[in-house]
Amino acid sequence: MAGKPKTPNPYYQGPKSDHFDGRIFFNPDGTPPGSFSALLKWQLGGGRSKWPVSWPTPFAQAKPARKIAGDDLRVTMVGHASLLIQVAGLNILTDPVWSERVSPFTFAGPKRVNPPGIAFEDLPPIHIVLVSHNHYDHLDVATLKLLQVAHDPLVITPHGNDIIIRAGAPEMRVVTGDWGDSFEFEGITIHIEPAHHWSARGAKDRRMALWAGFVIGTPAGKIYFAGDTGFHDGINYRLIAEKHGGFRFAILPIGAYEPRWFMKPQHQNPDEAVQGMVLADAAFAAGCHWGTFQLTNEPIDEPRAKLHEALDTHGVAREKFRAMLAGEVWDVPVVLTKADIGARAGMTASKLAGLIDVFQDVIHALRRFDNEDDVVAEMEDMLAQLRSGSMPNKLKMKVIFAPTGPLQEVSISSGWADEYLRLASRFDVELAQAFA
Repeated sequence: MAGKPKTPNPYYQGPKSDHFDGRIFFNPDGTPPGSFSALLKWQLGGGRSKWPVSWPTPFAQAKPARKIAGDDLRVTMVGHASLLIQVAGLNILTDPVWSERVSPFTFAGPKRVNPPGIAFEDLPPIHIVLVSHNHYDHLDVATLKLLQVAHDPLVITPHGNDIIIRAGAPEMRVVTGDWGDSFEFEGITIHIEPAHHWSARGAKDRRMALWAGFVIGTPAGKIYFAGDTGFHDGINYRLIAEKHGGFRFAILPIGAYEPRWFMKPQHQNPDEAVQGMVLADAAFAAGCHWGTFQLTNEPIDEPRAKLHEALDTHGVAREKFRAMLAGEVWDVPVVLTKADIGARAGMTASKLAGLIDVFQDVIHALRRFDNEDDVVAEMEDMLAQLRSGSMPNKLKMKVIFAPTGPLQEVSISSGWADEYLRLASRFDVELAQAFA
């Protein structure tokens, strides 16, 4: 007896890939969303914390400037995963939601407990909208319709979501792409990158539209918006760090993570978010996806408390990763990432990192011995130059490691000749690669 025909994909038809089987998308080597029976077990199992009906933030609604230029980067929290990014003269919204509920219904479903951090009429001209996936707390057709009429922005989203958007906002300008695709827009580049998640607007379209994060490459630095994601053993964080060379700023989800037995594959918790920040090599990060709509079991303020605990545990300063609240505005400090520094030094981030590692190891070795302050100071000066992107003189670097140079003399007098030879050999390799 023939089985029941599978529902065709109404959103996307394209070639098979490592994350698309011709009908549905999936997470490579990942975990699919929980089954309907698991969903019922969670919903009927109790343990759901009671959120307040209203949870106002200490910030008034922001009134953003029309334009932020130069090296400045300003981020304003609207609420949940909706943030306004102002950089390079452009205004970018992530997963914009101004609706009262995130649900297929206007009368039921998760309801907002604080107003948007920016009144819609106070928005500056919006140039780009990034939509990470089609869950209702991220793709809000009602808000997109308002944005189209008021601002006519370009929407960038992964495959399949254009069909949903245009069904509600036919005049919307939308471009779609796959993981790894990129788009140029007035001097910046938007990259669509992997996330570990899933998608659905109803019961019959699970995983038929793609989900993603985004990297925004700008003259003022790179920005990473992770969308909605599980930690996935840090795989995607490592990939984007290797590909993009670190970030000035990251927007990472920190909420909707309990109960872990059900939510862990699709929603990272605050500790995993801190690990993700470190793995992605982000200088600063904003925690999103918390404190606006109750989607899961944890208390409303727990993500912020858990984030602070995780930052302390992992040795990251609390001011570097904020759990942002609606209306909060952050002028993100200027930071040079490894990629920025490498570009200034005329080499890739990985080549620069190799040189820096050698210098750090030598300095660490020298500090074990007395009376080597002059050599240490010279090495530290070279290291500082490398870290700033100002390349030290190549000959000067070679001399300090040369067989007749200061390090050789130190190694003989202090009895660490074997370690010196190993480090000198490493340095020769790294220096040759750096200038290849």
